[in-house]
Amino acid sequence: MQKKLLLLSTGGTIASVVSDSGLVPKESGEDLLKLLGEIPYDIDVKDILQLDSSNMQPEEWKFIAEKIYEYRKDYDGIVLSHGTDTMAYTASMLTFMLQNIEIPVILTGSQVPINVVLSDAPDNLRLAFAAAASCQPGIYLAFDRKIMLGCRTVKVRTTNFNAFESVNVPPVARVTSDGLIFNNQNHKKDKQPCILNTDIDSRVSLVKLFPGFDPKLLFAMADSGCKGIVIEGYGLGGMNYIRRNTVAAIGKLIRRGIPVIASSQCLYERSDLTKYEVGRLALLEGAISARDMTSESAITKLMWALGQGMDVHEVAEFFDTDVANEVTIE
Repeated sequence: MQKKLLLLSTGGTIASVVSDSGLVPKESGEDLLKLLGEIPYDIDVKDILQLDSSNMQPEEWKFIAEKIYEYRKDYDGIVLSHGTDTMAYTASMLTFMLQNIEIPVILTGSQVPINVVLSDAPDNLRLAFAAAASCQPGIYLAFDRKIMLGCRTVKVRTTNFNAFESVNVPPVARVTSDGLIFNNQNHKKDKQPCILNTDIDSRVSLVKLFPGFDPKLLFAMADSGCKGIVIEGYGLGGMNYIRRNTVAAIGKLIRRGIPVIASSQCLYERSDLTKYEVGRLALLEGAISARDMTSESAITKLMWALGQGMDVHEVAEFFDTDVANEVTIE
């Protein structure tokens, strides 16, 4: 019996056409499907948005999550076509908004519009449908012959077809000459029902430290209404305390009730605030370690936590919890 799948189209490069103002998303989901030829699945199509993903914001995340939640019981899997620029953010946020989703949800897109002869779109779409028909329940991203956990993905290239990497965990599966080969990974199989929860607080900031950064800017953010900050520190998460005392500023912000998440500017491996003095001092001031999370996952997890009304201590406990394989807790 054929798997029954749903394509939710939201725009992006994959659906774009040339216009006087540059590439704009115009193709429908049916247009995308027609260019794939025969696929061994029973596929329905619904166009829910038509946006360049640079315009994808929290309002759209909520809308997409609501649509996935609404349709999930009618299908074996869902494919979400999406622009690549913010796809990793959407995948991470859907992971938190749709915890314990009962079916696989696969995000995909392309670096070149599907109507171009040498586009990567057909292969990515075919991969996404195959993933939707065969993956365990969860939120994934399919791109360039790799299936990755959505909350572990980062866009690392602007034009190359190999645009996304799975950070700090191997891809869930790869396409080889033997077909779709899955890794032996023990993903969570939580029996709890999926509950849609789109309550988030997007009044957060992501800051990358650099030599000479003035910590007064952190207070300016807080005074402007920022409710939480993710700081990408150096190496294992170290932060300066000489002259421009970022460490002391973090302590003051936390005492004001503003959680500060400490991550690393390095794409791979983890932050560890216990190893160096510059990290330990931040830890003593109350900084919350992001461990090996991506920045995309850390910022969306913070938004979701604040949306639940969590205070600083509850946010710290939440970041010490692995919700959906987004972080390695040792």
